[in-house]
Amino acid sequence: MEGASAAGLLAAFLLGLLGSGHCAGMCGGIACSLTLAQPASVRARPARLALFLGAYNAGRVASYGVAGALAGAVGLGLAAALPLAATHVVGFAISGVMLLAVGAHVGGWWRPLDALERMGASPWQRLVPYARRLLPVRSPARALALGALWGWLPCGLVYSALALALTAGSALDGALRMLAFGLGTAPMLLLVGSTAGWVRELAREPSLRRWAGAGLIVLGVLTVAGAFLSHGAHDTALAGLEGLCTADAIGRPLAD
Repeated sequence: MEGASAAGLLAAFLLGLLGSGHCAGMCGGIACSLTLAQPASVRARPARLALFLGAYNAGRVASYGVAGALAGAVGLGLAAALPLAATHVVGFAISGVMLLAVGAHVGGWWRPLDALERMGASPWQRLVPYARRLLPVRSPARALALGALWGWLPCGLVYSALALALTAGSALDGALRMLAFGLGTAPMLLLVGSTAGWVRELAREPSLRRWAGAGLIVLGVLTVAGAFLSHGAHDTALAGLEGLCTADAIGRPLAD
């Protein structure tokens, strides 16, 4: 795998991991409800409960992969209208700006994602009746289907991840980036579901959110800097993150 592709996957994964406190607020209630709605016999068996939670999250992440493939295909078409040299710069600059916006939102310093979520509210209402038909969730198959629908819930964090998929260069790479993003969010939602909520409250702790937001801002700065400062061997941008993904870059400066 090329360094830039690996760096894109890493950026998507870290976006999901560091931004998962936002996920706990958006989807954590569903995960908690899924747990509490199960009979006591299911809740008393961790392996059985994990099957339900795993199916729900698998459906959710799979829907992200579909959205990523669509975004990657659209991005490929848009890139065809740009000079090759400008494609990576523009693409990663957009991704970096979105990472900065998410960091500010997660940290509580600015909330630019609220407007994006309002824009997605109308299409989501069309899916709500189908999601309701799956309740109560009495089988892993229903949990999988519910997760697949809930993956389309209006979420500024997901939209920001789609910006990374948009710049991936192909439908396959776009899908992979969104799958990496989904995997980054999974630990938080699995914990929220298995603990019936106390992790969700912990994720709302302001100090933790500020640290996560700061991490995303650093990631965004590296992405933007890599887009505009890289050249030569790092002409594919994200030079700062390539050092984390290619062994021969260890110890070298960000730009030659």
